[in-house]
Amino acid sequence: MRRLFAIRDARVLLLGWGLSMLGDTAMFLVLGIWAKDLTHSNAAAGLVFFVLILPSLFAPFAGLVVDRVRKRPLLIGVNCVMAAAVLLLLFVHDRGDLWLIYVVAGLYGAAGAILASARSAFLTVMLPRDLLGDANAVFSTLNQGLRLISPLLGAGLYAAFGGGTVAIADAFTFVGVAVALLFVHTIETPLEREEEHFLTELAAGVRHVFATLPLRQIILATAACLLVVGFSETLFFAVVEFGLHRPPSFLGVLDSLQGLGAIIGGVTAGRALRRFGDVRLVGWGMALFAVGSASFASSSLPVVCAGIIVAGFAVSWFIVGFSTAIQLRTPQRLQGRVASAANTMVSSPQTIGIALGAVLISVLDYRVLVAVMFVAISACGAYLLTRGPEPIAAEEPALA
Repeated sequence: MRRLFAIRDARVLLLGWGLSMLGDTAMFLVLGIWAKDLTHSNAAAGLVFFVLILPSLFAPFAGLVVDRVRKRPLLIGVNCVMAAAVLLLLFVHDRGDLWLIYVVAGLYGAAGAILASARSAFLTVMLPRDLLGDANAVFSTLNQGLRLISPLLGAGLYAAFGGGTVAIADAFTFVGVAVALLFVHTIETPLEREEEHFLTELAAGVRHVFATLPLRQIILATAACLLVVGFSETLFFAVVEFGLHRPPSFLGVLDSLQGLGAIIGGVTAGRALRRFGDVRLVGWGMALFAVGSASFASSSLPVVCAGIIVAGFAVSWFIVGFSTAIQLRTPQRLQGRVASAANTMVSSPQTIGIALGAVLISVLDYRVLVAVMFVAISACGAYLLTRGPEPIAAEEPALA
């Protein structure tokens, strides 16, 4: 970590992006709580998260854009657009304005598809290859660890002053990361021109994933895993209401506990990556998440709290293994498309899972969904943990 923080641009980017993550993690929860308060419906709240992830289905187009333009100006532009977009929430006053919450959620998802690929690609330009795992670990720790304060802060601001105040604060965080990027001095290498058919270029990321065995193993297992993890977006509201008998705003407490586990997971993820490798680190993340998610069937507050901490720890290991595998096993000219293709391949099942969860929670006991999650996630984790180690080449070959 010392080598990472010794790089000036890394410090500036981490500071700015941390501010943006603070706003994001607060706003995501507030959007769900806001929809729940307006409609008194768990399904309506769960659909917020469905809309958030729906734009990821079009991530391959975002990846192609990322590979065709310079990353830093793109990151600055998207953050500025989102600073204006979240202010649409100032016009939400009653149930008739619910559609604006879904519009902002959709814009958030679309921006996220671009920002995730662009940041991943930009890191491979800014940092040495051997520091990418540590950088992903820091980002994961920031993203998940901010759950200690941002959900409570967001839920608190929402309860005290309303969603409009949270929207204004979130807009300032987008501006903050854009300003930080203006002070990053990393010079990007000239873009490689590709003289190929548009569809051929678009599909290059998917072909690379399937031609690279470790990436194929990680992404297909993750896709199967997230199909059932999607249930949790709606399921959490039922756990809080029927299992723990708490108001919807109590989700802020659970998110904060998940952040506590994520901090521990993020701090240890870099070392775990060097010990287990990317494939098995993702497998361990899934296995631990399955253990943590089993607690959601309990009506005991201490048991659920312990489980959510374990789940947070697991998420950090999973994210670091997944992100670093894509960066290290992909050539520079395909970074955006491979990252976007991977995100699409895993988020599409998650989108389906969120929609299914919103429907099934109305007809099944939520504990049945918890059991399904445990079995399926455990199987995916076991699959990756039994795969053989695959060395990472200095530059993975690309099939374009």
